[in-house]
Amino acid sequence: MNRRNFVKTGSVLTSLAALAPILSFSRTKSSDIPAEYKIFHDRIQPITAEEYAARQEEARKKMQEAKLDMILMEGGTSMKYFTGISWGHSERLFAMVMTRKGDSFFIAPKFEEGRAREQVGSSKLYTWEENESPYELIGKCLKDQGVQTSTMGIEESCRFFVTENLQKTMPSLLIQSATPVVAGCRSIKSKHEIELMQIANDITAEVFSASVKELKEGMTEMEFGTIISDRFSAAGAPGGALVLFGEASAYPHGLRKENRLKEGDIVLMDGGCTVEGYESDVTRTTVFGKPSEKMKSVWEIVRKAQEAGLKSAKPGIPAEEIDAATRKVIADHGYGPGYKYFTHRLGHGIGMDGHEWYYLVGGNKRLVKPGNMFSNEPGIYLVGEFGIRIEDEMLITEDGARLLLPPPQSLEKIF
Repeated sequence: MNRRNFVKTGSVLTSLAALAPILSFSRTKSSDIPAEYKIFHDRIQPITAEEYAARQEEARKKMQEAKLDMILMEGGTSMKYFTGISWGHSERLFAMVMTRKGDSFFIAPKFEEGRAREQVGSSKLYTWEENESPYELIGKCLKDQGVQTSTMGIEESCRFFVTENLQKTMPSLLIQSATPVVAGCRSIKSKHEIELMQIANDITAEVFSASVKELKEGMTEMEFGTIISDRFSAAGAPGGALVLFGEASAYPHGLRKENRLKEGDIVLMDGGCTVEGYESDVTRTTVFGKPSEKMKSVWEIVRKAQEAGLKSAKPGIPAEEIDAATRKVIADHGYGPGYKYFTHRLGHGIGMDGHEWYYLVGGNKRLVKPGNMFSNEPGIYLVGEFGIRIEDEMLITEDGARLLLPPPQSLEKIF
């Protein structure tokens, strides 16, 4: 991409063990990886069946706390997080119902039974014919388990027509949000998840560092973006970057107009790659040629703001305080108040999705916890001139926070 777009344990293990060979995120063969990237691939270990089982058990604990009897989720990131199963969306419902007591089960179109069975292994799979209702089938399954009048949590990306038809089919079903459970699990990264994200960040640093050496006068943003995405592909880690040249960098996500690189232009790269389903998100701002004194001054302010956010971050403080710490540095240097020049929140959660729970933004009083992973990305945007943004992933630790990559040293030394 050239523009960023942005059960019981035993039974679970039995079901997932059969899936182990296909749960791993597909990777380029090691023999095809260039030498400079092979060291990263040698560190990659897929998520195991035991980890998926542990995630479902943690979800059940949180379901107890949230007073949910079950959770329904369609194919997507959350289903993949809890099971390793990948399934796209269509008008035909494929869904998982994770119950607090008993086994999880899946619903699939009958004609897709072979493909579904390939993924769900020995888990319970119920199918519906084209002239049947999947919602009535879910109701029958719940009735068989004695929970048809209970409380169901809906994973937040589940489409409205699914929720609507569930409620029409089972009027006695109390439907609530499953976000406290799903986000509660996914927002706390395990040691293994952190390692996979570290690898993704390390690859991103290597790709960005190598790509800037290929900048040439007259090159378009799309041409440079293609160089970056091609390098990610060669590294065996699908990815890409938003690329902005010159005045376009003053707009955080750019404009439709395509720009050509010229001497003295700011070059902003914002993107990353995926390793075993886990994302990196890194922004580096450099210059093609010699920077102006104003560019160097603004870059230093942004770097100080990022460091202020890092130093303020620790378990038990409200997320909004981390945003405020960076915003104060920028405002104190004359680029305030509020969102005048630093036009967006400081950060977003990141994991299997590029943007996920929770957010470092004013008004968010949620206390951050060890294992939370956020972007730390302050910026100053001067319309008609240029913009500067520095972004790194920031892990909340037991006693503070750390960035996954070493911070840049200057406009010219970005890694």
